[in-house]
Amino acid sequence: MACRASAPYFRARSTGLRSLDVLTYSGTKMKTEPTGQEASRLRQKKFATIRSLQMPEGALPGSLALCHTRCGKPTCHCAKDKGHPVWKLTYMHDGKKVVERIPTEWAEDVQRRVDAGRQFRDAVAEVFHANAQLLVLLRRQTM
Repeated sequence: MACRASAPYFRARSTGLRSLDVLTYSGTKMKTEPTGQEASRLRQKKFATIRSLQMPEGALPGSLALCHTRCGKPTCHCAKDKGHPVWKLTYMHDGKKVVERIPTEWAEDVQRRVDAGRQFRDAVAEVFHANAQLLVLLRRQTM
């Protein structure tokens, strides 16, 4: 079943400026604030998280892992051993996995930057979760 609004949210209105049509908001605004102790607790948690959010400069997505690769030379130690150690940064971009080799001397710094990116991402996810919980609470209160 399709949802229908009682009135359009945007209405075309002529401004008289060379037949330029402007869309103006004319719909009813959804009540966005649920009430009660649970709603208050969720809002406090959400705003405390938002206040603490600051995008870390140089933050990186994904994960850093130590992998081992073989060079293919039959006389190299890697042919019999685990392989040559290589650090790899793996992340998703536009739905595709991207893997970048990282020099060994950069590994510690890159790991700190990946951890900072993960903490930021988790904080943003927490805010989104609080918003979803507030929406569910509002739905329960209005129905």
